[in-house]
Amino acid sequence: MVKTKILVVDDEADIRELVRLNLTREGYEVLDCESGEEAIRLARSQTPDLIVLDLMLPGMDGLEVCKKLKADSRTAPVPIVILTAKGEEADVVAGLEVGADDYVVKPFSGKVLVARVRRLLRKTAPPADAQGVVKIHDLVIDPSRHEVRAREQKVDLTRTEFNILQVLARRPGLVLSRYQIVDAVHGDDYPVTDRAVDVQIVSLRKKLGPCGKYIETVRGVGYRFKE
Repeated sequence: MVKTKILVVDDEADIRELVRLNLTREGYEVLDCESGEEAIRLARSQTPDLIVLDLMLPGMDGLEVCKKLKADSRTAPVPIVILTAKGEEADVVAGLEVGADDYVVKPFSGKVLVARVRRLLRKTAPPADAQGVVKIHDLVIDPSRHEVRAREQKVDLTRTEFNILQVLARRPGLVLSRYQIVDAVHGDDYPVTDRAVDVQIVSLRKKLGPCGKYIETVRGVGYRFKE
């Protein structure tokens, strides 16, 4: 049986060892490195199923690493959990803005980290009711291929952007609050702020181009997908 492979990136050896210990106990295979440059090389050559990434790395920092991985079609689908001592709201927003899928603040609970990892890995396979292709207006959303086409042009989205689009497009006309969107995409243990959801929506609209207009803002409430 092939084990799920997780790449741990942190410049502190004791943190890498602690994360490794918690993940290997759960049966995961763990790769690790201490620099951003090495993280990118390993992600491209080893194709991990998930990456645990520190922000404060020597040389290339974690935000830049995340940005580069999410911009590369080979590594864009790989979920990234940021694990960092930087826990201010602005730091969380910055991490989500460059495409991170979750954010855990140090000092951390090994059990909580494992739970976050397990949840994201479950989301790698879409739930049964989200398997079908969605065709609405000028958009085609194909969960099995993790692919979106807007007016027949392929659109590259992060995992979080893709999931938010699915949540909205499968419920046209229904208004969802920011917290409902995050709960549907991540679960209610996700570090959510109104600003974080707004950042994802802005990025999603921009990438969708003219089709971005189908995501409507309902002031004081949240967002809906145009019927």
